[in-house]
Amino acid sequence: MEKDIRQSSLYKEVEGYFEAIHAPGEDTITDAADACLDPSGDRIAFTGTIFSDLASAPFTRICIVESDSGNLQQLPCPANGDRLPRWSPDGQHLAFLSDRGEAGNAQLYIASAVNINNAKTTPAIDGFVEYLHWSPDGTKILLGVAGFGADLAGCQGGATIAAKQQELPDWGPEIDTGDAANLWRSIYVHDIDAGTTEKVSSDGLNFWEANWLRADSFMAVVSDSHSEGSWYESELRRFSLGGEKSDVLFTPTDQIGLPVASPSGDLACITEAVCSDRLILCGTLKLLDIAGGEVTSLDTEYVEVTHAIWRDDDRILYTGHRGFDTVVAEYSVSNSSVTTHWSGTDRTFGAWYPAVWPSPNGAVVIAESYDVAPELVEVGGGRYRVITSFASEPSSDPGLHTASAESVTWTARDGLEIQGWLIRPAGDGPFPLVVDIHGGPVWQCRNRWSGRLRGAKILADHGIASLYPNPRGSSGRGQDFARLVKGDMGGEDTHDYLTGCDALVERGIADPERLGVTGISYGGFMSAWLITQDDRFAAAVPISCVADWYSQHRTSQIPFFDEYFLDGSAYEAGGKFFERSPVMFAGNVKTPTLQLTGAKDQNTPPTQALEFHRSLLEHGVRSVLATYPTAGHGIRSYPEVIDHTTRYVAWFLEHLLDRPQEL
Repeated sequence: MEKDIRQSSLYKEVEGYFEAIHAPGEDTITDAADACLDPSGDRIAFTGTIFSDLASAPFTRICIVESDSGNLQQLPCPANGDRLPRWSPDGQHLAFLSDRGEAGNAQLYIASAVNINNAKTTPAIDGFVEYLHWSPDGTKILLGVAGFGADLAGCQGGATIAAKQQELPDWGPEIDTGDAANLWRSIYVHDIDAGTTEKVSSDGLNFWEANWLRADSFMAVVSDSHSEGSWYESELRRFSLGGEKSDVLFTPTDQIGLPVASPSGDLACITEAVCSDRLILCGTLKLLDIAGGEVTSLDTEYVEVTHAIWRDDDRILYTGHRGFDTVVAEYSVSNSSVTTHWSGTDRTFGAWYPAVWPSPNGAVVIAESYDVAPELVEVGGGRYRVITSFASEPSSDPGLHTASAESVTWTARDGLEIQGWLIRPAGDGPFPLVVDIHGGPVWQCRNRWSGRLRGAKILADHGIASLYPNPRGSSGRGQDFARLVKGDMGGEDTHDYLTGCDALVERGIADPERLGVTGISYGGFMSAWLITQDDRFAAAVPISCVADWYSQHRTSQIPFFDEYFLDGSAYEAGGKFFERSPVMFAGNVKTPTLQLTGAKDQNTPPTQALEFHRSLLEHGVRSVLATYPTAGHGIRSYPEVIDHTTRYVAWFLEHLLDRPQEL
């Protein structure tokens, strides 16, 4: 496999696909996030993604669309990118974050609603602003600020926020003390009238997420350490703007996030779930009585909540998953009733997980499916109203996708029902099949836009099906189901994938002689693990894998994770740290293996892939390792996405279809 494959015919094919869905150079918005409706209900602001080319990362712009007509405008941005727009409670201002002043240094900007194109900067903060929230009275803005050098979550790339450049010789060492001031997260408040910005959080605590309670107080998910691993043991505390005083509102059993208070500040809600990644939360909606201290689990009719926001002092609008269904509903505190605005499998909302914003008739969401590009819609009252689509002209063509997405179920060896999504090529089976395993392990494969599924569309064009399983440990089927993987990674969930292959073979969908396996993060671990446990796979492509739990614990930014989910110790010989490490069983492998990894990945460091690669070579297995020098966790930037997609598609074409590619 060559280092430079850009002139190969397959690279050109993959590049052409990404050109079709991203429309580089056309100033076209092809993806969106952070949608919010202004208080009048007339305008929706959101973050739009635009590709200038496929040789660099896309940029983002604040966009505003009229909710009735769909007319859209982009706010001018002189350089870099804007994101996360939020209207003030009275609708007179729009606040957002931007690094237009200095690349990689996101700060707060505010624009008047009557002069929306003329945003003003606020006093600079020595740190990266990650999020913002308007105070209930609209006089202040709370800012979550990460130090330059703080950890990024795995879903953000698993690296660190870039430190400010210093005039140092290139031979100078990198210094890690484990406790530098620039590694922490803190809270600042900007005063609209005074034009000042001040730090309001106390030292010695790391503020992962925060939101207002009242105009003079806020609540925050905090831990005693800045370490990414410490997030797993965070608690919710209340803080006063006037001083250091804080008290504990909620100490969870599992992990927590998404704190948001009612307009009066008397009540708040937060989501608790067993989580494998910060910022990827799907679980139980909890109601907090701030004065009384009671915490109640709300009956959301089996929906695992991924985002919630108060419509008023009584109603909580929420979205999430219930098995295959994506659901938007709201809960009335006064009578404990649920009103469902939308539920279905033919669309899902959001990228990592669904997010929602209240509208007069229901909710505003960003929806998508395998063959429908992201679109801004309003759901409610039995309606699904498209406000604007972000499909490029080629991706609007019904002929772009010849494959179909369908939900499938099968029975695990212990009788448990397992669910998944199948991308089935045109024509009759049996097809070669690639099992594509999600990360986490606590996450969920959904009916997502094909542009988010790496090479599924290209594989399908060549007659290869893809199975996206949701084994035990996945989200959307209750916390008891999610906990089944806790303490048993690489245990019974191993057989959930294998029985899925068996079921598709029995149904005439999959060819048992042409099975492949791939996945990112936990999916990288599992795709490496499966080929040590079963010889049915003709090809494997682990991406950002874990191969050795002992060294993973000592080199990853989340050392708490492995002990928590393996229920073991990295300081004891044997046990699950040995029994579930793919490198320890490399002698069992016969499957040709391509590994893809990012050199800047601190979530699953690139040395994990290197260990597995050299272990396979030592046992005479065909193994190739591709390390991308500027990539982090999951390899998400362009043009690396095109390159790594080409390589893994080529690997499966060679080993499942006997079509070696010139790479």
